[in-house]
Amino acid sequence: MKKEASYDRVVFYDGDCGFCNSSVQFILNKKKTPFYFAALQSETGKKILKKHNIAVKLDTIYFLKQDKIYDRSSAALQIARGLKGGYPLLFVFYIIPKFLRDPFYNLIARYRHKIRSGYCMLPAKEDEQYFIKE
Repeated sequence: MKKEASYDRVVFYDGDCGFCNSSVQFILNKKKTPFYFAALQSETGKKILKKHNIAVKLDTIYFLKQDKIYDRSSAALQIARGLKGGYPLLFVFYIIPKFLRDPFYNLIARYRHKIRSGYCMLPAKEDEQYFIKE
């Protein structure tokens, strides 16, 4: 029996969204700790999120860290903690209640396809190891 792979620090993103794909590229370029990526449309993405009782919404970024799922603005702020430069300082906004932070996230999510039109991202050879393909 094959043992299920265990991943930590997984970003679940809309694979058909240009803005989302640009965000993945940004994370890859700025990461100070390893991140893994799975499209929300992938079988792996659906399987992992289902295991955590998450009903997938394509307008939402999810982040798995230490077996806990974060979504929307909470996911973005948790991801920022693992980036180089001043991005971890954004985590200070975590003190703002989620119900106040998420409307800003939702506004960007609503217009994400207009901000950057969709394209299929092919990861660079050195980044392929960070994409879950199971």
